[in-house]
Amino acid sequence: MFSKTSTNAINIITAIAVFGVVVGTLAMFVILSGFSGLRTFSDSLLNASDPDIKITATQGKSFEFSTKIHDVLQREDGVKVFSKIVEERVFLKYKNKDHIAQVKGVDPSYSQIIPADSILTVGTWLDPKFKNIAVIGYGISYKLSLGILNFGEPLQILVPKAGKGFINANNAFRSVSTQIAGVYTGSEEFQNKYVFVPISLAQELLGYKENQVSGIELKLKEGVDLDAFQESLQEVLGNDFKVQTRAQLNTLYYKVINTENFISYLIFTLIVAIALFNVIGSIIMMIIDKRENLKTLFSLGSTIDEIKKIFIFQGFLLTLVGMALGLVLGVVLVIIQQKYGLLMITQNLAYPVEFKWINLLVVVSTILILGYLAAKIASSRISKAFIEG
Repeated sequence: MFSKTSTNAINIITAIAVFGVVVGTLAMFVILSGFSGLRTFSDSLLNASDPDIKITATQGKSFEFSTKIHDVLQREDGVKVFSKIVEERVFLKYKNKDHIAQVKGVDPSYSQIIPADSILTVGTWLDPKFKNIAVIGYGISYKLSLGILNFGEPLQILVPKAGKGFINANNAFRSVSTQIAGVYTGSEEFQNKYVFVPISLAQELLGYKENQVSGIELKLKEGVDLDAFQESLQEVLGNDFKVQTRAQLNTLYYKVINTENFISYLIFTLIVAIALFNVIGSIIMMIIDKRENLKTLFSLGSTIDEIKKIFIFQGFLLTLVGMALGLVLGVVLVIIQQKYGLLMITQNLAYPVEFKWINLLVVVSTILILGYLAAKIASSRISKAFIEG
């Protein structure tokens, strides 16, 4: 690897080839670590807005929370807490402003399903002592110019009345008035979507009976496998209910981020493959430069395959050195970003990255396979006619 050649240009080409592998390896590892960090960061936002498991009706918007369902959930060892919810799309009105959102009626247990205290930026969570109160997202608060404890004028929540035939425009909506007790934050979609109210108020708004709910949300105990639990509970509850995990509730999100991750990997694999063309060129130049030495080896009894293995090994070593340097630089950059946040998304939020051994394994496997193929292609230039010619 380090022996001098008769032509200085070959040494330069070799150095460029190694540098190309270093940059390609570095870029691939950093990008994969960035996607891992972004996924973890996004998962933390989803953990604050979605339950571990959600149960809804297969048909219709609501169902009766019966004693049978209650007993089933009580018997399940994996359930830490469950909460009844009532959800519906509503029309919000405050003074001369309006907004379309989702009302979510929750019972007192809901504050254990999501980290209610940590997502609140202003005010307090729903107090069971009061009925006509609400907690709104920061996005809704901004759009309606609505803060907490605005006693001058309440927030009106309206929903169309169910029915057929002629609709009287003056009496087409059910409505309730609420005072804002708190404002929460989270992902952009989350803080623009929900108005949390006591479940009794949501049932009154929608004309539901006392045990009529839209769904049940569950928080599981630490260490419980979500997918296995979901399949087991679905089998127990039957086809009348739909049991979904957090990942199933956000299928589109996970498809998008997995697709982006895979496409980024393919793009950087292509970049590394192009960089390895320099390795091919470097090895071919070495083969030509060492032609007389190859003739001597051949005359001493070395076979063509044995001579090819020399250059395959040399190309593999070039790739290995470049990959090692690239990975060292990549790991250092990722650790520095994790610790010091050199690259910032906002003033208070560093771009999320995460060191994962699986990313290291993917990069090593990709580079070594491509490096071996490049060395194999370059060594195929060697033949008996080439050596004796």
